[in-house]
Amino acid sequence: MSVAAAVLAACAVGPDYERPDIDMPDAWRVDYASSAELINKPWWQSFRDPVLDELIEIALQENQDIRIAAARVEQFLGALRSTRSRFFPQADYSGTASRNRVSEEGFAASPSADPYFTQYEAAGGAAWQIDLFGRIRRQTEAAQARVYATEQARRGVILSVVTAVAASYVNLLSIDRQLEISRATLDNYAGTLKIFEMRYSGGVVSKVELSQVQSEYERARAQVPNLEAQVEAQENLISILLGRDPGPILRGSKIGDLARPGVPSSLPSSLLDRRPDVVQAEQSLIAANADIGAAKSLYYPSISITGDYGGASEDLNDLLDSSARQWSIAGNITGPIFTAGAIAGQVQSAEAAREAALQTYELTVLNALREVNDALIASQKSLLSYEALARRVESLREYARLSYLKFENGAASYLEVLYANNLLFDSELIAVQAQARTFTNLIDIYKAMGGGWVGEAVGMAPTPDEVMSGN
Repeated sequence: MSVAAAVLAACAVGPDYERPDIDMPDAWRVDYASSAELINKPWWQSFRDPVLDELIEIALQENQDIRIAAARVEQFLGALRSTRSRFFPQADYSGTASRNRVSEEGFAASPSADPYFTQYEAAGGAAWQIDLFGRIRRQTEAAQARVYATEQARRGVILSVVTAVAASYVNLLSIDRQLEISRATLDNYAGTLKIFEMRYSGGVVSKVELSQVQSEYERARAQVPNLEAQVEAQENLISILLGRDPGPILRGSKIGDLARPGVPSSLPSSLLDRRPDVVQAEQSLIAANADIGAAKSLYYPSISITGDYGGASEDLNDLLDSSARQWSIAGNITGPIFTAGAIAGQVQSAEAAREAALQTYELTVLNALREVNDALIASQKSLLSYEALARRVESLREYARLSYLKFENGAASYLEVLYANNLLFDSELIAVQAQARTFTNLIDIYKAMGGGWVGEAVGMAPTPDEVMSGN
């Protein structure tokens, strides 16, 4: 059997797949401190926030996009099963019971014969298409590659969902902190406004100074509802990622308490096997390559063997008698002589599809390289930016304190105090946003590199079988 399979496989027409030779760089554009084992571990646990861990577990189980992707895997597995079945003989059965009337005026009609008769037939049949030129083999090869591509698409969805939940959660904590700063600033301005209203009533300060304080109070007051709306919008986004109705999201750590994960170690060449979208693109290329062979096989004859065995009788009681037996066995060969370019058109279409798949694969690799380099440089530079902004906040906090002391001692107008407080308020919000970017840029690195951690996440998600069974 194995020898026969090898002979048939050797007869398959069309090109055998060879991975394209892609010139991959030896290293990334950015030098960075890394840890090799991080690429294969659930990196989100490095934030040390149990709530985030729980949210990702829920998303992996309940996210609709993951379940849709799993169902598509089952869809293509069914197509593969149907295609591969053509390798084997097909058996069927049939049975008929009919009441008939023949013409009394037809050729060879007998005047004395009864034109009415009953016919009973039962038969079993078998047919086998011999895949001598590899058409079914190529079709199966393409179907198998499309199953693999769909599975990689599922892995890509899981990768996106995990990173989206983590990034959205970090952004939610960032907005929480900005809202906390805005409310504290609003409370501070409210207290200052009361003092200035009393001082204005006593003639100590002018209407100009009171109006300046009122202006800044209203500015801080306007910021609060905007941030509250952003909090609810971010909670709704996370809720959808969790596969649930929009609603509140539990928090664990504050953004300032999150631990900072390390940067994973990876070589550019590893993207060819670690990134789900790259592997998916290659499997699509394999399928397109096999489709060329399936199209070219149409130039060659199709060979099949069929057989039937059963019985026919006018009396149901005689159907199983040996005299009622009937059988047939036949070999069939068909092939094209003139098709007016129909087969050539299919081959041309398949070859063009393969070229498109090749270009898509190469473009996917290039985009993967760009995304990793972008994420690495963004992570490195955003950390430097945040550290500078954090130092600026400390400087402005001291500036605001000294300005107020100067005002209290009559050495400066309140305009200087307002200016210092405005700078501090804006800088605190910008610094929190920059802090969030240091985390989300790290998340982008894990998303761009792929790696063994995707397999860890896949193991936490429902399998295609579980999705189809309703679990």
